[in-house]
Amino acid sequence: AALPGPAPADWVQAPLDPAVRAVLVGFDEHFSYAKLCQALRYLLRAGTDCLLVGTNRDHRLPLEGGAGIPGTGCLVKAVETAAQREAFIVGKPNRFMFDCVAGEFQVDPARTIMVGDRLDTDILMGNDCGLTTLLTLTGVTALDEVRGHQDSGCPARHSLVPDYYVDSIADLLPALGE
Repeated sequence: AALPGPAPADWVQAPLDPAVRAVLVGFDEHFSYAKLCQALRYLLRAGTDCLLVGTNRDHRLPLEGGAGIPGTGCLVKAVETAAQREAFIVGKPNRFMFDCVAGEFQVDPARTIMVGDRLDTDILMGNDCGLTTLLTLTGVTALDEVRGHQDSGCPARHSLVPDYYVDSIADLLPALGE
């Protein structure tokens, strides 16, 4: 999306597609001020009930060596701030995605394991959905963080504790071969 002129007055005059009924914020390496303006205009358009949907709230995406880049949550927060409303999050840790899959494929939570490398998304969703949870220590979470949550007296922090952990998903390969 490009800004349709040199001044803010031009930006708010560009035509909007009347068929648009939702703004979806996901990972976008080309996120721009122009896109933010366009999203806000759809969300503020008079006479519509335009939904604001976010894919996830991950604040940072981990890279090798401990580095990281901004996650989708930063983009969601920018649109939420501009629109002064909260997005409905369809991804982890919201159970919406699990409920859709479980309803379509008759998933039994008692026979399902959630494997992930983040406590605040993967493990929280798994625990909230009644799944067995397995943390891989290859992402942003260290075992000391898990122990801190486990030893706390806070129920909200206990919901971030996995049932099991492995150093790497590769540690499961021998068991899967049996």
